Amino acid sequence: MSLLRRALKIAAPLPKLESFSRYLFIGPHPDDIEIGCGATVSKLVSLGKEVSFLICLDGRFGLTNAPEGTLPKDLIEIRRKEAIESANMLGVDDVHFLDMQDGGFYAERDLREAIATRVGIFKPDVMFAPDPNVPNECHIDHLNVGRQSKIVAHFAANSWIMERYGATATEVKAIALYMTARPNSFIGTRGGHVAKQLDSIFKVHLSQFPEGCPEASSIPRYIKLRSIFFGMRSRKGKAEGFRVIDSVHMHCLPEEP
Repeated sequence: MSLLRRALKIAAPLPKLESFSRYLFIGPHPDDIEIGCGATVSKLVSLGKEVSFLICLDGRFGLTNAPEGTLPKDLIEIRRKEAIESANMLGVDDVHFLDMQDGGFYAERDLREAIATRVGIFKPDVMFAPDPNVPNECHIDHLNVGRQSKIVAHFAANSWIMERYGATATEVKAIALYMTARPNSFIGTRGGHVAKQLDSIFKVHLSQFPEGCPEASSIPRYIKLRSIFFGMRSRKGKAEGFRVIDSVHMHCLPEEP
């Protein structure tokens, strides 16, 4: 770490993610929140935090082993029900859907305005969204949702801009990017939270992960190894990692926090 970055970390330290009260988890599709940070959701709920889900796309083009003849539109309601049940399993009963069409078939401005509207209503201290700056991320929905969430997090406190989005201004203290290759903050997930995460994926999202599919063994193995690696790195036993950007670092500071 450069001397400048060390100095900036002392001058403007990142906030502790678990120190806030209200958290909005934004997912591109049903199941993304659970895969990216489901153990953290379980942990925050166990701490008595206010947690809400916002699922942006309808998931109609998700990979599935549905019966032959199943049409993309048939998956929309199936995936919505799975998303609600999965969130409930993690302790979250506040789940909202934007119902935009999967696969990038929407205007990014519309996506940004819809996210802004929900942010203005729920008024989160912290937003969680997928990291749009991962070099090997190719899914347009993950890129768009992450990018627009970052923009909204920065403008959320500006009443003039939020009014143009049809939204109410609110102060977002930080955005935490999940599915990131460069975490700078960690939340400990010991105490059964990883097990709850895996159950919320593989016991519920059966349209995406039917019993016996290859992902039903490879993804749990990845999630468990990731939690151990991040746990060792953060000295928390098990953990999930996030790239956190707080309000101080959101604009004009090129050095990464």
